[in-house]
Amino acid sequence: MIRRLAAAFETQAPDRLAVATQMDVELGARQRPCPDVLLIDAALAHDHDRTAYLPGEVHLVVEVVSPESRLRDREVKPRAYAQAGIAHFWRVEEADGVPVVYELDPATCSYVPTGIHRGVLPVPVPFPVEIDLAGLLK
Repeated sequence: MIRRLAAAFETQAPDRLAVATQMDVELGARQRPCPDVLLIDAALAHDHDRTAYLPGEVHLVVEVVSPESRLRDREVKPRAYAQAGIAHFWRVEEADGVPVVYELDPATCSYVPTGIHRGVLPVPVPFPVEIDLAGLLK
């Protein structure tokens, strides 16, 4: 699912953004979560010496929930990403193929759901993108 989601982003992302997978985001001292998929500034994509991105360089983080990561992906990581100011967060629940998309509410520094999506996921931010959810499960 991670590979297919990254490929869908790569075909639709504007030139200013690049896709990375399973790369740390440095949120603070000894706090480096590793999202499954990230959208980053394109200028950073060719820096192969990096081991992490900074929150200001990350436009979207995506976590694909598994039974082992459920607590971290639903509660711990979203809170940390929001506090760091990462504007967009997606959680994809593989069991139902139903992703939930969140945007950061600057007033509360927390994510608010923009919807529960089935079939095709169309969202306008951080760029206009449509993801075929059924295709992610093939």
